[in-house]
Amino acid sequence: MSKPSYSTSTWEQFPLEALLQGEIFLKTRSYTAWGGAVTAQMYLPLARELVWQQLTDYPRWVQYFPDLIRSEVLQPTAEAIEECKRLYQVATKAFLFLSIQVEVYLNVFEVVQQQIKFRLEKGSFVDFAADLKLQDAGTGTLLTYAVQATPNIPVPAIFIEQAIKMDLPNNMRRMRHVLCGVSGKMG
Repeated sequence: MSKPSYSTSTWEQFPLEALLQGEIFLKTRSYTAWGGAVTAQMYLPLARELVWQQLTDYPRWVQYFPDLIRSEVLQPTAEAIEECKRLYQVATKAFLFLSIQVEVYLNVFEVVQQQIKFRLEKGSFVDFAADLKLQDAGTGTLLTYAVQATPNIPVPAIFIEQAIKMDLPNNMRRMRHVLCGVSGKMG
């Protein structure tokens, strides 16, 4: 019997050994009546510098997330915060017989080789925030990705959380595969 590819229990129950073996851990939390929040964690067998170099190539994010069809860095506006980048992303998602397209303009704040914060400027969400953190773990890197969002259309939080729980592990595996493929290490 094979191990599950992700788990949804509390972090404390997951030893680093399980992450090193490829597990992807998810933790959901209550957020809003119409939104969802989830944190995912995985190990990458790559040095943090190499991971950072690839993750900050924002147009490349379409390779990590299959629903993301556009990701581009924009020129700063006159009102832009000095130490932030601006990002425009478009994603599509099919639900049963319905296909939805969302777009976001994000302010991106970087702490070199440690953290990327994505904050909603405007778009198809009432609110959206994501934090990506990198930590050294042995000879590799522990990546933690936390996202919380409330869409403009009223969808009960349980449906948002379930969709994220279904998609995020596959997206994280794909991200690991793409990141590790560049270095010659397969993920």
